Amino acid sequence: MPSYTAPVKDMQFLLHDVLQVSASDVAGYADLDASFTSAVLEEAGKVASDVLAPLNASGDREGCHLENGVVRTPKGFKAAFEAMKQGGWTALDCDPEYGGQGLPYLMGTAVGEIFVSANMAFNMYQGLTHGAYSAIHTHGSPEQKAMYLPKMVSCDWTGTMNLTEPHCGTDLGLMRTRAEPQADGSYKITGTKIFISAGEHDLADNIIHLVLAKAPGGGEGTKGISLFIVPKFLVNDDGSLGNRNAVSVGNIEDKMGIHANATCVMNYDGATGWLLGDLHKGMRAMFTMMNEARLGVGLQGYAIAEAAYQNALGYAKDRLQGRDVTGVKNPSGPADPLIVHPDIRRALMDQKSFVEGARAFTFWAANMIDKSVRSGDEAAEGLVSLLIPVLKGFQTDRGFEMAVQAQQIWGGHGYIEDNGMSQFVRDARIAQIYEGANGVQALDLVGRKLAQDGGKHVMAFFDLIKTFIKENDSDAMKPFTEPLKKASKDVQAAAMFFMNNAMKTPNAALAGSYDFMLMMGHTCLGLMWAKIAKAALSAEGDADFLAAKLTTARYYMARQLPATALHLARIESGADPVMALPEEAF
Repeated sequence: MPSYTAPVKDMQFLLHDVLQVSASDVAGYADLDASFTSAVLEEAGKVASDVLAPLNASGDREGCHLENGVVRTPKGFKAAFEAMKQGGWTALDCDPEYGGQGLPYLMGTAVGEIFVSANMAFNMYQGLTHGAYSAIHTHGSPEQKAMYLPKMVSCDWTGTMNLTEPHCGTDLGLMRTRAEPQADGSYKITGTKIFISAGEHDLADNIIHLVLAKAPGGGEGTKGISLFIVPKFLVNDDGSLGNRNAVSVGNIEDKMGIHANATCVMNYDGATGWLLGDLHKGMRAMFTMMNEARLGVGLQGYAIAEAAYQNALGYAKDRLQGRDVTGVKNPSGPADPLIVHPDIRRALMDQKSFVEGARAFTFWAANMIDKSVRSGDEAAEGLVSLLIPVLKGFQTDRGFEMAVQAQQIWGGHGYIEDNGMSQFVRDARIAQIYEGANGVQALDLVGRKLAQDGGKHVMAFFDLIKTFIKENDSDAMKPFTEPLKKASKDVQAAAMFFMNNAMKTPNAALAGSYDFMLMMGHTCLGLMWAKIAKAALSAEGDADFLAAKLTTARYYMARQLPATALHLARIESGADPVMALPEEAF
């Protein structure tokens, strides 16, 4: 059975040496001293190792089952969910007014990584609830907040998001679910939603569904969509549970991975719902939840890769296979361990450099969200908005690749279900698809985010890199700043290509969007590794730990960051190679 140990030392290094959180002027960060964050992360690590990780493989094998309209989660999940609630983990970064602990989003992100690595399917029940909590917290009326948020913070009630329908996924303008206004101010919601994660289960007393639907007078397309609160059980004025609402689960999907999370078909048959936010402005309210969800999915990409890497590394050190071509390393044994071989070392370095770089990128983005929310920093908000599709798309693509590489190190044993490596691959695969498939993330980045607010956010990104390079112009930093400068120039050249060609040849931009997302991702990780190198050069403490950071940073700069040149060449080839073959020739 695979094992997992929370990478607390790596996280602490990011928080205190790279991000220097306790010295930040962001509200609440002054309390994040090293002893406090260490205590939180160590305790989360114990919960992950002792409670969640042991249920990962068994939950995958057992899956969820639909019995008489109720979804039964795998054995041990209810007790584990209660342990999470009792430990206060579901309330970590929620508003104290509603029972939360009020910690910064950054700390919720760090703890979230630990729980995802240990058991991704389990963590989705509370993770989706947090997203629904955020949407109600931002857009709900005082009465709605008072009614729903305390129970959602504690996870006595959980939450979902309902977007997709059988005939439409990304194109929400085709939505058919209807909301009919009632005399008492409520609405009757009718329609079918599919792919609803945690749509039904036995872990909570109530499930608060956030449902997109079209109300009369909204017009066509997404402009006519509104967002509604539709609870599984109606809630009485005193907060007690009333009658069952007219919402039911029609089926649970038999999926490739995340078997222990119930992916449901939800039927709304005149269910009672209440408008959340403004009428016909549902997309704005939903995107509060979507942006958080997309960062969370980007986190899933590298968190699963971290767990897979840990187990691949252990196997590479233990498995004896062949001899080191430079000389025997295990003379008392019949062969040397796998880790002596350069190609195994390459695969491990690919995984290590990605995971640690992606963690830094995610923590940095969470820090930007805290700056935006807690300090009203509009520049931080704009930067995060630009980079969310990069964080989601790039990190889930690469995270899946790294899970496959970890499985590959195990060879044939990695293909055997009992060894657990295949589950990492199967679970990681969904992260490339849900919360907006990665091709859609790329289109959003190029088609909408680059030009947002006159392009000032992407220009701010380029200025950020330029300033960092200028401020770190030293011989010690050149191995990191020079490759970063080259990558940044590649990204700028690609952006200029889009600017010069998009109007007259729109397909040129669309055909290159995926490559642009990937080159942005590599550049973001390049910036993170440069920041890590800077911190490692000046930090005191474990010399071997710091030397490993610098060596891994050099690896990323030498072996991964040059991919931006490949992506630029593809982009500059335009749309012709992609669109030249006639449809009938396929």
